Amino acid sequence: MALGIGIVGLPNVGKSTTFNALTKEQNAEAANYPFCTIEPNKAIVTVPDPRVDKLAALVKPEKTIYATVEFIDIAGLVKGASHGEGLGNQFLANIRETAAIVHVVRCFDDDNVVHVSAKPDPRSDIEVINTELMIADLQQLERKLEKLAREVKGDKRLTPVLEVALALKAQLERGIPVAAYPDPESDAFRALVKEMRFLTSKKVIYVANVDEDHLIEDNEYVQVVRQIAAEHNAEFVKLCAKLEQDMAGLSDEERHEFLESMNIHETGLEQVIHKGYHALGLISFFTTNAKEVRAWTVRRGAKAPEAAGVIHTDFERGFIRAEVIPFETYIRLGSEAAAKAAGEMRVEGREYVVHDGDVMHFRFNV
Repeated sequence: MALGIGIVGLPNVGKSTTFNALTKEQNAEAANYPFCTIEPNKAIVTVPDPRVDKLAALVKPEKTIYATVEFIDIAGLVKGASHGEGLGNQFLANIRETAAIVHVVRCFDDDNVVHVSAKPDPRSDIEVINTELMIADLQQLERKLEKLAREVKGDKRLTPVLEVALALKAQLERGIPVAAYPDPESDAFRALVKEMRFLTSKKVIYVANVDEDHLIEDNEYVQVVRQIAAEHNAEFVKLCAKLEQDMAGLSDEERHEFLESMNIHETGLEQVIHKGYHALGLISFFTTNAKEVRAWTVRRGAKAPEAAGVIHTDFERGFIRAEVIPFETYIRLGSEAAAKAAGEMRVEGREYVVHDGDVMHFRFNV
């Protein structure tokens, strides 16, 4: 599914180190100077899912396939990016192509790692990025308003869109992002956001990048980022990007032992992946057979024919019915055959809304 998550932040906050850890290899250059990333690095990242592991343990398939999500490492933004500073226009365009944002914030002191200001200041650092995103949205919106003012004279159906655009302009001028618009379900707002792909309309996950000493206990920097995430109704993750990158080189067993020694059940990166997947509005359903156990990605709220189409367009075109077993039921009974014998396999039609974790089998005819 072509939905990307952009990793953004000031230069030298740990974006590329985080990206490298996500991809478990040195795909992105990480260096101690600003703008070492110019062209965006992209990678398809596996979504860890213990449900897939549990199904595979029961079915014992030839192969196991997890859901995936795309992460994009975007170069560091600086103050003035919306006016072209630091190749800002190019970098902002890269962000516009993403569907959600991971905003990495430096939350550690280290004289050996250059920072754009004298020392980390999470609130100020976050404000620089968010201000540049809002200015870029405002510039784009002003151009759109000029066009709408002409078009609405010949097509009054555009009046609601014009009214929303004017309201968003006033909102952005007050320093309020597009995502905070009070009527996000209106058709006019949805249409405008779909066309414009506003930077500040995207879901945000704030990532506090700490040193190892503060992975468990929060330092004052982390406390500030937590507070800002809460203020913005955004997700929050704390991680040590350097440690995550080091762990990426360990075997699964070594990594598990290391996490247990620190009393950590899910790494920061796993949290980023899961929250990113959720921020994109995605869920997983599963298919099982002797050849493979597989997680498939579909948008939250999708109906059964759409899910069938993710597997193959013929499945959607010739959809007859879906046979559905909830994940918990499948695990409790141990197999598809047992669920069917117990009357726990449901037959659902075209209007069935897929639930996260459904184990599904589709019947179709073309």
